[in-house]
Amino acid sequence: MSEEYEYEYDDEEVEYYAIRPNKTQIKKDMAALFAISEEMSELSPGQLKTLELPEVINKAVVEVSGMPHKGARKRLLKFIAGQLHKIEVEPILEKLARIKNKSAHAVREHHTAERWRDRLIAEGNDALTELLDEQPHADRQLLRQLLRNAQKEAEANKPPKSSRLLYRQLKELFKVEGEADDDAEFDDEQENDD
Repeated sequence: MSEEYEYEYDDEEVEYYAIRPNKTQIKKDMAALFAISEEMSELSPGQLKTLELPEVINKAVVEVSGMPHKGARKRLLKFIAGQLHKIEVEPILEKLARIKNKSAHAVREHHTAERWRDRLIAEGNDALTELLDEQPHADRQLLRQLLRNAQKEAEANKPPKSSRLLYRQLKELFKVEGEADDDAEFDDEQENDD
């Protein structure tokens, strides 16, 4: 039983209806902003400064970072999400991604330096020669001295003071290499923009 409706259109009386926003999408967007606000609350003060947030949001994020995981914290995170909803979030997301990438890069540097330290202590001069071939700007004399001292400490079962110093030296060596790679990528991006 199909009913047919006839509509009369009057050119002067056109009724417009507002399109109701999709509540599910709004909830998803707010949940994403809530997750971003939680992520920002876990950043250090130095990392938080790099985001260049508006003062109201920055103050709230600093406050929420010291709060216990209870109801007041959740309310403040919802407030931050509401404030984020009012501004452009894309630049903040890009900066958060860079911060995460730097953290991942730091973990890789740590593991690389650890592997090289262990290999140097185990294999000695052969591994050192290979490292110096890969890293020609490294301080050869200092690395040789630290390696000798670390090996002596390991043989005598002494505390690994030189081993720690060797690790620090290797970490600095790989950090300098990583920064040079980052600068090269930045230069390439600059040239592409021109």
